[in-house]
Amino acid sequence: MASNFSLKTLAVLALALFVFCLQATVGEITCEHLDQDTCAFAVSSTGKRCVLEKHVKRSGEEEYTCRTSEIEADKIKNWIETDQCVKACGLDRKSFGISSDSLLESHFTEMLCSPQCYNSCPNVIDLYFNLAAGEGVFLPKLCEAQGANKRRGMTEIRSSGLVAPGPASGVKFLGIAPAMAPC
Repeated sequence: MASNFSLKTLAVLALALFVFCLQATVGEITCEHLDQDTCAFAVSSTGKRCVLEKHVKRSGEEEYTCRTSEIEADKIKNWIETDQCVKACGLDRKSFGISSDSLLESHFTEMLCSPQCYNSCPNVIDLYFNLAAGEGVFLPKLCEAQGANKRRGMTEIRSSGLVAPGPASGVKFLGIAPAMAPC
C-alpha cells in the first residue's frame, strides 16, 4: 500500500515537472516577469506591448517595473526586441513610453527609416507605423520624404495633406463653464 502511494506521488510530481518544463520551453513572455533591460519594445505572448514604468519610493530610491499595456501589436507575439534593432533604430531600452514627437526629430527618423531598422526590425516598425498613423502620418511616406530631403521630411508630409486634418468646423469658446453633473 505504501509503495502504491509513493508511485502515485512520484507520477504526479513527474507530471508537474513535465508541465513546468514544457511551459518554460514554450517561452511565453509575461511583461510583469521582464526586467528593465528587456521590457521596452517587448510583446507578451498575448500580443500586448510591454511598458517600462519608474516608481520613486518614499526613500527616494527609483524602482523600475514592467507591465502589460492595452496596446496590441499587429501579428507579433512573444517578442523581446534585439539589441541590434534597438541600436539600429535609435531607441533606448530605458525609455518610459513613446511619443509621436520623436517622429519630428530628423536624426531619429533617419535611423528609423534606415534599411538596418526599416527592413530588419518588424516589431519597431509596426509600433511606429501605428504611432504615426495615430497622428495621421503614413510612415512609408515619411521615410520616403526623409530619404529625399532629410531636413524637410516631416514638413513636406505635414504640408502635403498626408496628415489628417483637424475638426471640420472650428471650436467656439462660449465663455461659460460646462454644466455640473447632477449628484
